[in-house]
Amino acid sequence: MAKIIALDIGGTNTRCALVNEKYEIEEILIKPTVVGNLDLFLASVSAVIREAIKDFTGVKAISIGVPGRVRHDGYIYALPNVHISNIPLSEYLSKEFNLPVFVRNDAEVAALAEANVGPYKDCKSLYFVTISTGVGGALCIDGALVNSSYEIGHTMTAYHNEIHEFEHMASGTGIRRLCDMNGLNIESARDFFELVKNKHPLAMRVYKDWIKMLAEWIEMNQDNFSPEVFTITGGVMKSKDIFFEDLRRACPASRLEECGCDQYAGLLGAAVFGFQSCK
Repeated sequence: MAKIIALDIGGTNTRCALVNEKYEIEEILIKPTVVGNLDLFLASVSAVIREAIKDFTGVKAISIGVPGRVRHDGYIYALPNVHISNIPLSEYLSKEFNLPVFVRNDAEVAALAEANVGPYKDCKSLYFVTISTGVGGALCIDGALVNSSYEIGHTMTAYHNEIHEFEHMASGTGIRRLCDMNGLNIESARDFFELVKNKHPLAMRVYKDWIKMLAEWIEMNQDNFSPEVFTITGGVMKSKDIFFEDLRRACPASRLEECGCDQYAGLLGAAVFGFQSCK
């Protein structure tokens, strides 16, 4: 059976898995991501693969999702959360393992997981959204990435007669900025949603602004791409019981669903990308 070595590299942890063509995870290993040093980072990724994968029989390629901008040949311009830049990861690992190596932005590979493996895989078009420290998104049609748009979080939006990047206002960390602008002091998005849950008057006013901002952004993407479904994940979804139904009501023209692949979206999506790239 054909297999892909899939990696999901984040600012905190690196996950490595052996995934077969049925999208079953046969082996998995999670190790801390080495940050701040390019050479040590490259060596650590190689070491994680060697530790995780005991048998390379049937392995067609190594496929990786990373939180950064990636060139078409797998060269990574920067990984801000890993504090390194100009990273020849594909070239390095290809020489180490004598295998094809494919690298893509992590939001894009997660979108591939949702479109090919998740519960909404039968939808012709799917727009994946992650709202966490930042905001990312990607569109899939017929299970393939189109109009790669993980920079969608940098869409400009108006608030209080000023222009801001969308993710600077609507992301998990952006919620703090939104609250600051309205004279509401919070430590985290979790604190904010707790105030909303308890109907704090000022928090409720900010909350209505946040929902409106999200809804307008989703409406923009609905108008531009007409996806059958938006699948949403990220840190803010820990508070989905508080806001998700309100957001749905604010987006009557769109179908909003929680992502189905959960913590394995990065690995499964990397595997999808690997198999698609090998064809």
